Amino acid sequence: MSDFVNSGWALFVAGLTIAGLVFCVFILVVASKRKVMASDNTTGHVWDEDLQEMNNPLPRWWMWLFVITVIFAVIYLALYPGLGTNQGTLKWTSTGQWQAEQDKAHATMAPVYAKFSAMPAAELAKDAQAMGIGERLFINNCAQCHGSDGHGSKGFPNLTDADWLGGSGPEYIAKTVTAGRMGVMPPMAAAVGTADDVKNVANYVLSLSGGAHNNLAAELGKPKFAACAACHGADGKGNQAIGAPNLTDKVWLHGWGEEAVIAMVNNGKTNVMPAFEARLSPEQIHVLAAYVWTLSQSTAVAAK
Repeated sequence: MSDFVNSGWALFVAGLTIAGLVFCVFILVVASKRKVMASDNTTGHVWDEDLQEMNNPLPRWWMWLFVITVIFAVIYLALYPGLGTNQGTLKWTSTGQWQAEQDKAHATMAPVYAKFSAMPAAELAKDAQAMGIGERLFINNCAQCHGSDGHGSKGFPNLTDADWLGGSGPEYIAKTVTAGRMGVMPPMAAAVGTADDVKNVANYVLSLSGGAHNNLAAELGKPKFAACAACHGADGKGNQAIGAPNLTDKVWLHGWGEEAVIAMVNNGKTNVMPAFEARLSPEQIHVLAAYVWTLSQSTAVAAK
């Protein structure tokens, strides 16, 4: 694999590029010196008895356009990266341009965010400008997983309900957005017992939330649930401190039903919320956290 990243390949690409330009110049010179092959200005080729191929010279404008193209390519390759690892005299990079645009945008928005940074989430929730910015931040950074309305989907939490893993409130949301979060459910089949035991535990788990289940299997699975109680609690209401879900509500992040629960017990699950501290400034995260917090607050108020 190292053969594909050494300096030899950079020289190969640079040589190929230069050879291409030289070949273009060669073709241009040859075409400009091409002479008429017959006295009647034809190449001597005839098709369909009377269709003759003419040998007219290239138009001047076309020739000069070709020359300008080659000159432009030479200047471009001198200024910008294009010859292997050569950075060009301007030292331009797409990453550098992106960073410059980001810095400019942050400098432009700094006065606005300075006002918001001192405001708690409850006040930001009442500020139309702050919520408008928060919504745009959400659409650009969070909607891909949680949906534009924040309702999420299978494997991606619904941010509009009151069910939170690991914590709740604007401070917790800001912390999660900043540093990210990893949720791990280890495979528990070996700890539970046989395949029948796993099926019985699945039915017991479903019974905790009042879902459809086999009553006999649930009774048999109740003692086996002890293997799960260390995280989810003896009553199945979970432990927010370690991010263990409440199994007594009807919120199912990774699917509902006997098969889904059995798959979770057998295989476990690892969910990752990526960190955004390198992408968003602390001020942006503060506004975004307030916006996300309002999504669940509006639902809670409507439910009362």
